[in-house]
Order: sequence, then C-alpha cells, then structure tokens
Amino acid sequence: MMNGCIRSFLFSPADSERKLQKALAAGADAVIFDLEDSVAAAKRPDARKIAAAHINGRDDVWVRINPLDSDDADLDLEAVLPAGPAGIVLPKPESAADAIDLAARLEELEAAAGHDPGQTQILCICTERPEALFSLGGYAGATPRLAGLSWGAEDLSAAVGASETRDKLGNWLAPYQLARSLCLFAAAAAEVAAVDTVFTNLDDETGLQRYASCARRDGFTGMLAIHPAQIETINDAFRPSKSEIQHAQRILRAFAENPDAGALAVDGAMVDRPHWVQAQRIVALAEAIENKR
Repeated sequence: MMNGCIRSFLFSPADSERKLQKALAAGADAVIFDLEDSVAAAKRPDARKIAAAHINGRDDVWVRINPLDSDDADLDLEAVLPAGPAGIVLPKPESAADAIDLAARLEELEAAAGHDPGQTQILCICTERPEALFSLGGYAGATPRLAGLSWGAEDLSAAVGASETRDKLGNWLAPYQLARSLCLFAAAAAEVAAVDTVFTNLDDETGLQRYASCARRDGFTGMLAIHPAQIETINDAFRPSKSEIQHAQRILRAFAENPDAGALAVDGAMVDRPHWVQAQRIVALAEAIENKR
C-alpha cells in the first residue's frame, strides 16, 4: 500500500525540465511527471527522455502514462521504468482489469531493468470513463501493486456531454459528487489510499483550504495538485492537529488500559471500536509525517 503520509501529489508536465525542477522543490509529498494530458503528442518522445533523466530512483516521483489502450502507453513505460519511479499513475482505466494488465507489464519491465519485483506501485484515476463507475468494486484484491485510487471530473463530463461540473458556489454537481463518493468507497473496499481530485481555481486559496479540509474530513488521505503554490495548503489540511493527535492518544491509552471494554468514556464522550480504529490512523499518520522531516 502507498505510504500513508502522501498528502499531496503535484502534477508537472514532463516536457519542461524547468517545471519538473520547480515541482521537485515545491515540498509536495509526491510529484507526478505527466506524459498524458499536459504534453502534446509531438512532444512526448522528448518528454519521456526528460522524465527518465529526472526520476533518478527517487521515491517521491510517479509518472502518469497515457491510457493503456493508446499507442503511447508502452512507449511511456519502456522509457521511464528503467529509471525506477515510485509508481505509475494510470489514467482512464475501463476497470480494474487495466490495473491488472499494467501490473503484468510492470513485472516484465522491472525484471528487464533489474529492479526488485513489485517495487513500482499503481495509482488509478478510476472515474474518467462512464463505464468505469459500474465496476469500481473490482479493485479490491486486483493487484498488490495498487496503492491508491483517485478520480477526475473533466473527462467524465466530456464523455456525457455536460456543460458544467460545479454549481455557482463551487460545489460538485450530483453526477460528480457520485463519482467522488464511489472512488472513496472503492478505495476503502480495496484497502488503499483515497486521493481526492484537483482544485483548479489557482486564485482561490480559501476555497482550496476548504476543499482540502473537507476531503480529509470525508476520508480521503491526500489530494492531487496542479501548481506548486497549492502544496503548503494541501499538506497543512491533511496534517492532524496537535489536539487531534492528543485526543487520539488518549483513546488508544484508554483501550490499552481496558482491553476488555467495548466502549469507554474519553474526554466526556463515549468511544468504541470505530473511534479506536480512527485514533490508530491519526497517530500513525502523525508519526509518518514526522518521520519524513
């Protein structure tokens, strides 16, 4: 499973060495070198070379390849896998079968490159095709390489012919709220990270903070970003506060001292097993973030 302290994934077009260097210095927990939507087809051969040169075995670099049913996907993988990226971001899968297919290709390329088998993880952007929404449960148990699921609205809205994805207040319209929720539940069922989609208004820092905070509240473990300026806000939103950590520690301590209890009073409120599970997550996340420093 993906490292639980990956709060921010920053996209950067792989055809620009300057942008890649800027992205790597932005403080994101992970950087996604993009070979898909942000790179024109004519520039992809050069982008593959640039991406491979900057991966350099870093454990915080992922690569978004082109869809598996495109002519570019194998070229992307053959170019970047020898450099040892932490993972591959798979866009527009039709179902979990695409993740299984990708895993098989990665196994062959890792062996050819002399890498440890299974070292390359997979993050699927699982809602970009309408048919994909009907089989999201299939990601559970699909491949040990699956580290997380994310979602997107733009390709989905284009596929159905929608003119808008959000209302005037910036909230997701019903079809895309559904896609977001299904992604979250599919990730939980597969026991992998749930990564919320991008916030595209670069001028609205307050909106970004609110969106990221709501994502964490709802159960997402991290979020995609499209600009270095968004990283600090996202990282802060997904970092447990001191009071949260202390409350979680008190819950864990109370159950450790009363191992046979089904429910206990902590800080004036009744807590039971779901609270204990959440407390474990909060403490583990806080420790993971601290260890990254």
